[in-house]
This record gives sequence, C-alpha cells and structure tokens, in this order.
Amino acid sequence: MDFLFNHNVQFFIAAYLVGGIPFGLLLAKKFAGVDVKASGSGSIGATNVLRVVKETNPSLAKKLGAATLALDAVKGIAVLIVAYFMGMSEATLWGISVLAVIGHCFSPYLGFEGGKGIATGMGVMMFMIPLETIIALVVWAVMAKTVRISSVSSLTGVAALLISSFFIHPDMAHAPVVFIVFLLYYKHIPNIIRVLKGEEKRVI
Repeated sequence: MDFLFNHNVQFFIAAYLVGGIPFGLLLAKKFAGVDVKASGSGSIGATNVLRVVKETNPSLAKKLGAATLALDAVKGIAVLIVAYFMGMSEATLWGISVLAVIGHCFSPYLGFEGGKGIATGMGVMMFMIPLETIIALVVWAVMAKTVRISSVSSLTGVAALLISSFFIHPDMAHAPVVFIVFLLYYKHIPNIIRVLKGEEKRVI
C-alpha cells in the first residue's frame, strides 16, 4: 500500500473522485425534486438538467443548467490547480486531466455510469491548452446558434480543439488529448446515431 503515499497517485485518485461528483443529479434533486437519470436522455450533464427541469420550472431550469455546467467544469480544474502549485510535472497534470474526465463519465458514485464529459473535458483543457479551448468554444457557440443541436455543437467544438492542438502545439504529446476526445465521442455514440437518423432533439 506504499504507493498510496505517492503524490502522483494521490492526485490521480483525487481527480477521479472529484471528477465523479454528479453535480447535475444532486442539484436537480435538491432544488427541483427530479431525477435526471430517470428522465430525458438520462445524462447528469447540463443539457439534460435544463431539458428535464424545464418541463416544470423553466426559470429554475436555466439556473440549474448553468450551475451544473460551471460546477462540472470547475471540478475538472480544481485538482489540477492544487497539483500545479505543488509543482507536479506536466505528465502528471495530463494524467489528472484524463482521470477527471473518466470520473465524470464513469462515476464511482453512480455504479460507474455518468455524464458525457463535455463540461469537465473543456474545464481541464482550458487549464492545459487554453488557446485551443477558446477556439473550441467559439466553434461550439457558432454551431449552437445555427444548428441548435447540443451534441452536434459539442462534438464539433471538440473536433476543432483536437485539430487546432496539432497546429498550435505540434511538439506536444497529444495522446491525452486524443484519449479525452475519443472518450467524449464514445459517450456520445447514442447521440451520433440519433443525429444520423434525424431524431436528435434541437435545443429550443
């Protein structure tokens, strides 16, 4: 058990456990009395919180959706900030980033189920590669305004982040970025199938 006293291991465990906190589920149950895992898409993310709570309380839905988005992003950054100021290596920071996203997507508090990872992924990317993340957010905003399909907007933004990272940081080890992007796309497979069938709902 000596490995548990290794700082890297401690940060990796913390990243996974903090990343796994299902803020969307907790906020919706606490303030709206609904279970987002049993409604809508079943996701614990901001989009489903907004969609489910909107059915009964539109004004509250926007607040809870925004709070979920912010908290899911912040939980990805929180452990990174502590590790950064403790002088952890860039490799360790990337490991923390990956595990935070894994924690959200496969939460230990929800039987290893979870959300789709966009907000948490963008949170860690904003810390690690901010310029690429800003590009991704701009692409996401344009797609959200025009296409108005949450999954399409998110995945297009993620693709823009990955592609731009090869141009902006050509010498960077891209494996963690590729893995996170792969995980986000994997979690969106049901959405991708619905998009191809023309069944994915638009954000109103």
